Amino acid sequence: MAFHAEAFQAVALWTGLSLLFILVLSMRISAGRRKLKVSVGDGGHAALTATTRAFGNAIEYIPAALVALAVVAVFYSAPVVHVLGGSFLFGRVLHAWGMAQEKQPAAGRMFGMILTYLPFLASAGLLIFAAVG
Repeated sequence: MAFHAEAFQAVALWTGLSLLFILVLSMRISAGRRKLKVSVGDGGHAALTATTRAFGNAIEYIPAALVALAVVAVFYSAPVVHVLGGSFLFGRVLHAWGMAQEKQPAAGRMFGMILTYLPFLASAGLLIFAAVG
């Protein structure tokens, strides 16, 4: 098994971008709370609930995706990591944007989930293949 430095650089890129995305989502919650004068929680405001859930949803999915990317980088090349990381993060951005739309279910939210599930499924398949193949 060869060390793929470029693949780990790709993981570093998608990890850094994911951290920035989480920070942006967190800042949206803080801004919403200041605007609505809510100290804790969502204060019963639907928009703040959606913003908080977009953050929570990202926090639920991003760590597993980054672990998967890191392990994929052990076995596969940087382009594979970039395709998985890029599609996953784009899916998370679409999902968060879709969550912010008034009319639900929003297309961005649905396409965002598809672009979350597909890289998860592809990563799972690649990792299982690497383990047994």
